Amino acid sequence: MAMNVGSGGGDDDVMVDINTTPLIDVMLVLLIMFIITIPIQTHAVKMNMPVPSNAPPPPKPPEVVRIDVDFDGTIGWNGEIVNGRADLDNRLAQIAALPDQPEVHLRPNKLVTYKHVAGVMASAQRLGVTKIGLVGNEQFTN
Repeated sequence: MAMNVGSGGGDDDVMVDINTTPLIDVMLVLLIMFIITIPIQTHAVKMNMPVPSNAPPPPKPPEVVRIDVDFDGTIGWNGEIVNGRADLDNRLAQIAALPDQPEVHLRPNKLVTYKHVAGVMASAQRLGVTKIGLVGNEQFTN
């Protein structure tokens, strides 16, 4: 019987290191389980604050004037049709003369040409209306 003593270059060395891959996998699973099972802490302090007796009343909501511009250039004022540009200018001048101007919500139709909308905005600016905004812009996104 012959015995190979080891100068042949084979991989017959004994491995003395521990395979840590399964241990790391188990530790990661346990860490995830602990994170999931720990309840979320809410740190809220309930306080009973005193109510001031001389508190000012809440502000009233602003008055809103809705101006609709239809596809053919017809102008509506809070649901009623305006009789021409002179009537619109008269109403806008009355709004501009007020110390606390109401908000003017300009709602153009999707099919109206820009010149009608620009005319209403120019009249409002010329007469001194400062609180004006376009409403219904979501109809133009499609």
